[in-house]
Amino acid sequence: MIKLMEEDKRNKGGRPRKKIKKECYITIKCTAYEKKVIEAKAKAIHLNTSEYLRELGQTGKINQQNKALSKEVLSMTGTLNHLAANLNQIAKKRNGLEELNAIERANLNVQSIEVKQLATLIKEKLR
Repeated sequence: MIKLMEEDKRNKGGRPRKKIKKECYITIKCTAYEKKVIEAKAKAIHLNTSEYLRELGQTGKINQQNKALSKEVLSMTGTLNHLAANLNQIAKKRNGLEELNAIERANLNVQSIEVKQLATLIKEKLR
């Protein structure tokens, strides 16, 4: 019990482990045309082929609300994570009473502009 609590406290970083790991494979045979049709249908609803076939096999239908995030949203999330990491480094440096050099101030100005552009883009997407 104590060992489990110790493991939970250590954060090595990186991508978090999935609660349920998908480790079994099913191989199907189809024609090249059938493969293209399946891939196109999966892409149309923003799912990868495995997710599409798994959902179709389990429920017999595709739930449109259970689709993956679009590439635009993932790109915005990645940019926000990058900006957050940089801002965290700057805050750490400033809290340590170090001064920012000219390059760091310029990067901070550029990132400020990027944040404003992202905010505008998000507002447009939500309309």
